[in-house]
Amino acid sequence: MQRKTVVLSLATLFVVSAVAFGGNGDKTSVKGMIATRGGETLTVKSGDSTTTVVLTDDTKTKDDRGLFGLEKQQMSNVVLIPGLKVDVDGTTDDQGRVVAKTITVDGDDLEAAEMIQAGLHPTAEQVEANVQKLEAHGGQLDSHGRQLASHSENIGSNQQNIASNKQQIADNIKNIEEHTSRFNALTDFDLKSQATVKFKVGSSKIAAEDEEQLKQLAQTATGLNGYIVEVMGYADSTGHPAMNTKLSEDRAKAVVTYLMQQGNVPVRHIVAPGAMGEYGAAAPNETKAGRAENRRVEVKVLVNKGLAGGGGR
Repeated sequence: MQRKTVVLSLATLFVVSAVAFGGNGDKTSVKGMIATRGGETLTVKSGDSTTTVVLTDDTKTKDDRGLFGLEKQQMSNVVLIPGLKVDVDGTTDDQGRVVAKTITVDGDDLEAAEMIQAGLHPTAEQVEANVQKLEAHGGQLDSHGRQLASHSENIGSNQQNIASNKQQIADNIKNIEEHTSRFNALTDFDLKSQATVKFKVGSSKIAAEDEEQLKQLAQTATGLNGYIVEVMGYADSTGHPAMNTKLSEDRAKAVVTYLMQQGNVPVRHIVAPGAMGEYGAAAPNETKAGRAENRRVEVKVLVNKGLAGGGGR
């Protein structure tokens, strides 16, 4: 199936290697793949070992290469989903967990994970090609038609680095698919509540009736133990695919912002695996009614089965 451009959002690979210095509060680092999410924690896996990583309000997530390969980029913790490769810097707590200060993700892995999250099975070459396309689209959207000469130079200079990453990307895809498929199948999660927010053409504004259902969903979520809220944005097929991807991203961001500001859901409890654009249509795009169904954000409240039971956050 041909992939529509998929941005943001969400899942990648993790191979954990930890360097710890021994006591509570000591600096430590962990490299690996996110195996699962549970409320304010991640489980990062490396080989046969696992490490619990704790997210706080001060945890920062970034991509040193930049999502489009153009610059360093600060990212939201909502991209931290099963299957994503991470490099965690933080301190140990009295339970032997790593309290994350900075989490670094890789743009290539994020791109591959988003494609897999969309139900596709990319090759390393497809990942590389899509990274380059996203760079070009990002330049077009940011400059609004200005010359892309400097961006083109950056894209060209990245080609050698991208080529050298081929084998690593290919090796990662298998692990990403395994972890993401478990997440998508809700193998480790119970679905506690869900809502679908609809949008007008070209709009990311949440209607009053949808605000009410989001408030109710937030109330349900915050009364649960170990919950996460998954947010996925979509668009219909009207217009350019890159613009539709951006629109689906804006819709997902609007819902995330509302849940945080009006629903009092901490961002560390929210995951947004991808802005799906035109991909994942709920109805045919050939009809007006079908397109209306596709302009949406799907929201799910999930609870890790190992943490279910009891109230609170």
